[in-house]
Amino acid sequence: MRRLVRAGFLLVALGFGAWAVARQWDDVRAGFARLSWQALVLSPAAVVAALCGGMMTWRALLADLGSPLPFRPAAKVFFVGQLGKYIPGSLWPVLAQMEMGRELGVPRSRSAAAFFLTLPVQLGSGLVISGVTLAAARPGAAVPYAWVFLLLPVLAVVFEPKVINAVLAFGLRRLGREPLERPLTRRGMLTALGWALAGWSAYGLHLAAIIGDFGSFGLATIPFSVGVFALSWCLGIMTFVVPAGAGVREVAMVALLTPVLGQGAAIAVALCSRIVIVAGDLICAGAAGTAARHAADSRHDQATGKPV
Repeated sequence: MRRLVRAGFLLVALGFGAWAVARQWDDVRAGFARLSWQALVLSPAAVVAALCGGMMTWRALLADLGSPLPFRPAAKVFFVGQLGKYIPGSLWPVLAQMEMGRELGVPRSRSAAAFFLTLPVQLGSGLVISGVTLAAARPGAAVPYAWVFLLLPVLAVVFEPKVINAVLAFGLRRLGREPLERPLTRRGMLTALGWALAGWSAYGLHLAAIIGDFGSFGLATIPFSVGVFALSWCLGIMTFVVPAGAGVREVAMVALLTPVLGQGAAIAVALCSRIVIVAGDLICAGAAGTAARHAADSRHDQATGKPV
């Protein structure tokens, strides 16, 4: 039954991901036709690196809470669970991660805590890096969205481990759950923030590789791309009812890119970026699942005395 449920979850998630591509296929095909082979190689590679940064952010928080996982099992739980973001509703990824994590000995409450802590870590680090890079590359680009940076003082308070631990304890108590065995530490939070910033940098490289084929503007291309992607993602993730921020992120990205590239090119860049990220999610989930299965088969063969 567990395998059937997991297979059903994957089929539904993949179906929504395919629908996100198919409904804009003509525009997507036109955009990709303008990309060079260098962009078609560099952009997906950077996306995979960025997704790994997100996984390591989550893994660092989970380890700090008391459940350190080896890289391959952690990658499987995170990347396969993240496919749930393409299903309408915001709880599918955490439910999937809780179920898969339980099979690895991770308590459900700890999986949920790591998941919900990852979002504000990525949001806060994304706002910081977008504010800095946009101000350096193109001052004034983020002015229409200045209101979103008002969240930074709130997030700065939330990032204090004492505050986070108190909030988690209160939430678990209200839900009738046992408190977490280990509180979050400042070292764990800083490690997670470091991985999150690395992930944003890789996302910026992904976007810069695409922008370069539509009109580069010198050394400022990379920091500008980092800021555009991070700010667009932050605006998208704040719209919880939309699967994976679909639409919101692209609208914000087009608005930020249009003054530099023109509206037509900005739309093409946003669509190309969207499809590369969907492909990256699928690549990471497939690779992580395959690697974890091979590792499990190898351990089984060793235990039974079969040659590896």
